[in-house]
Amino acid sequence: MKRGSSPESLPVLHLALGLAVFAVMTLALGEIAEDVRNREPLILIDSQLTSWLHTNAGPHLTTWWWAITSIHASLPVAMAALAVGIYLWLRREFYWVAAVWLSVYGGMLLNWILKLSFQRARPSFSDPILTLTSYSFPSGHTMMATTLYGVVAAYLVSRTTNLAWRIGIILLAGLMIALVGFSRIYLGAHYLSDVLGAIAEGLAWMSLCLTAVYSVWLNRKSS
Repeated sequence: MKRGSSPESLPVLHLALGLAVFAVMTLALGEIAEDVRNREPLILIDSQLTSWLHTNAGPHLTTWWWAITSIHASLPVAMAALAVGIYLWLRREFYWVAAVWLSVYGGMLLNWILKLSFQRARPSFSDPILTLTSYSFPSGHTMMATTLYGVVAAYLVSRTTNLAWRIGIILLAGLMIALVGFSRIYLGAHYLSDVLGAIAEGLAWMSLCLTAVYSVWLNRKSS
């Protein structure tokens, strides 16, 4: 993380913020997971929202949301992360390469482990838009979008001191994550809680990766 991409004046604050985001998002994921396991009120909202969207689905909207979800499948996201990493490598931003690849590829592995742990069945319809046999919680597409757009946003924010640009970058990343998450619910692949859990999972994992890489950078710099 070169000068300008990693603030040097308040390293303790950055580390504390990263750990705080990790802790809060991990707790959020735990709360959502508990609701899923115990079939608490959030599950009722899950069923109602999923059923309403399925009932009101239209061909044009379906085409749009199918396109959104398709370009955020595992292979496109993996290729995008690879391309971003290569770009950063050529710029000799080696610590950011580690942050991107750990966040995205490590997040994919973590999501697979969580799916196997919860083994939640996907929404079921008599006339499904798409049929999947894998597990539902948490949403893999949403988690991958969260880690990819999140870590890219973190990099871009670190490159500018302009507050308006920083806010715009964060809002754009949030919008892209929301679009991917909604596409999964609309298409009947996931429940709302799957998407919310994936966002919490992705933010927790990404913040942990960024904090770990930043810690290594600080140690190398001071040695």
